[in-house]
Amino acid sequence: MEIAVLVKRNLYSVKMLIYKKRMAHKIASRRKATATEGGALRSVATRAAKKLSGKTSTKPASAAKAPRKVKAATPYHHGDLHDALLKAAETILERDGLTGLTLRAVAREAGVSHAAPAHHFRDLTGLVSELAAIGYRRFGAAMNAAEVPGRSWAEVGLARAHAYLDFARAYPAMYQLMFRAERLDMSNPTLKEAANASFAGLVQAVGSGRGEAVARETLTLGQAADAARAWSLMHGFATLLLDGRLSEIFERLPTGSTVDQLLDVMLRSGGPLGPRTS
Repeated sequence: MEIAVLVKRNLYSVKMLIYKKRMAHKIASRRKATATEGGALRSVATRAAKKLSGKTSTKPASAAKAPRKVKAATPYHHGDLHDALLKAAETILERDGLTGLTLRAVAREAGVSHAAPAHHFRDLTGLVSELAAIGYRRFGAAMNAAEVPGRSWAEVGLARAHAYLDFARAYPAMYQLMFRAERLDMSNPTLKEAANASFAGLVQAVGSGRGEAVARETLTLGQAADAARAWSLMHGFATLLLDGRLSEIFERLPTGSTVDQLLDVMLRSGGPLGPRTS
């Protein structure tokens, strides 16, 4: 009996000891939390007081956050924008045709602001007029390259005719644009100069074929007729070819015949290389 009493007393003592330790731990935790909250409140109060007194942050100047750099604006054009726009316009012209050629399409192709083409060319007519001038200069260079020293007049004439056709086939959309008067401003100085130079080359070739000097501003009736004949024949042939209107003739040609062979026969049988009459 006494042993049971002793055991109960010991168990009670152990329980009380455990309870006291737990309570002491809780009290210590609460005191620590209260001290932490008080410190935070004091820190906030201190910072507020410093701001009111005009004091700045205690951090050194080097540790202050650097101001954010503003990214430099990307220029809206690159290099020679005028030429870049014309190159973009030619790419669109040959790829999508004249109907796909707009100022916005040119700006997208060149990778610039949509306002850039209008700034340089005013409108679409101004742009395509300068584009056509590029075509005329390229065309004139091809014609002049046919006049190789040592060739007879007939050989030069044939070479010029083939150069004409080769240009039309190499740059079909450009070639058609050059003769679309309703889309061009023929008073544009750049276009006017290039087109006049091209026509002057034709007149000079006619004069060489006739063995005559050709006046700068006037033509005889015979000279004018030869120039119109040569131009009409080549322009008509090239245009019909590009439009696919010669397919029925080609279907009836002997096997293996080519466009160049057909042109040679045309020119040698009473075309502009035939006998001349004044």
